[in-house]
Amino acid sequence: MFTSSVGWLRLIGLLEGLSLLALLFIAVPAKHFFGDPALVRFIGPVHGLLFLLFVMNTLYTGITQRWTFRITTWKVLLACLIPFGTFYIDRVILSKIKPVS
Repeated sequence: MFTSSVGWLRLIGLLEGLSLLALLFIAVPAKHFFGDPALVRFIGPVHGLLFLLFVMNTLYTGITQRWTFRITTWKVLLACLIPFGTFYIDRVILSKIKPVS
């Protein structure tokens, strides 16, 4: 999985999606129901960093794997803007791509 840029992109997408889940279902409720913003202060920047890594890695992977922007790259970039889209795009597109040597 980690031998290609596609494998790394899939991993970063998974981590980005999981960080969003943690932010929405653990950190934000803790902030609003218990008045404790500590988790949001920690998980929020981690999620932001993973989001940026996903975008940069998508562009890098699109170039190195010679993806056609209108066919693949824009779909992967759009997926990270939609909540939980990274899980969908991993299953529908990324899991089926054979890395270019």
